Amino acid sequence: MSDTPLEIGLTPWLFDDGNLSAGFAAQAERAEALGFHSIFIPEHHFAPGAIPAPLLLLAVAAARTKTLRLGTTSYLLPLRHPLHAAAEVAVLDRVSEGRVILGVGRGFRKATLAAFDVAPAEKRDRFEAVLAAMCEAWAGKPVVFEDGESGPPAVLAPLPVQKPHPPIWLAAFGPKALAQAGRLALPYLASPMEPLSKLDENLTRYREACDAAGCEPPAEVPIMRTVFIGDGVAALARVSAALESQMRALAKAPSATLRSRMALAEVDDWAIVGEPAAVSDRIAALRERFGMTHLIVRAQIPGVDPADIEASLDRIAGLR
Repeated sequence: MSDTPLEIGLTPWLFDDGNLSAGFAAQAERAEALGFHSIFIPEHHFAPGAIPAPLLLLAVAAARTKTLRLGTTSYLLPLRHPLHAAAEVAVLDRVSEGRVILGVGRGFRKATLAAFDVAPAEKRDRFEAVLAAMCEAWAGKPVVFEDGESGPPAVLAPLPVQKPHPPIWLAAFGPKALAQAGRLALPYLASPMEPLSKLDENLTRYREACDAAGCEPPAEVPIMRTVFIGDGVAALARVSAALESQMRALAKAPSATLRSRMALAEVDDWAIVGEPAAVSDRIAALRERFGMTHLIVRAQIPGVDPADIEASLDRIAGLR
């Protein structure tokens, strides 16, 4: 296991459509006060509690925090024009004084892709083309227009604080996405719903793809897990029951990937629930087994009292 300290981030534990920005900013402030490394939010569309513009929400948190890193778990590149996306990320990096971690993804919900006129078969090619153009823009290279029109070159401004750009992590599920992450030598951000055996398989595939591309796997190994630390048998039993209920619901989800994985999973495969010493031991085991450098705590647990979750976060912060 690495001697490098484990960085612990988290996701929000409350989502309130009616008080989205203030509620999220307050959670970011609390995360920073507790000493967490980062806070991460996903991108999703067309559903209750959706976060269709994660960078805007992170900008609100940037104004209310000073040291907390601000991350996306799945900023969906195929849905965007590369220069627009590059400019928005650069502005957020400026606003936050260099605290952005950009977790990117391709998207897997067919309804979302269709709404943005993205053919599922083209999403990986579009993802890679958008990412390449964003990196060129962040490097200050002039934009080349395909129609060949002449004129002053278009150069992105402002550029990000972090050089050459904010850290980029790639959220991946299936073999093709893992192969793409390895070929691009981007840290693979593991899903919170991956059972341990699948996580083993995915990291092996990913590292093999890095080797095949002739590159060293990145030093960062970020893994998301649901984590809850309780102080008694009754509280832990309530949380375990809530997670069992969530797992049964996911086993009936529209996504065939989620259905297949949850149908065979046990709660202990994707969640860490226990008293402080037991949770600490299981986190250490994850570091030993997978080389984990960043633990992103999935804090929201449907059906669990927010006060209990906040007490758990206090205890998780104590593990540092």
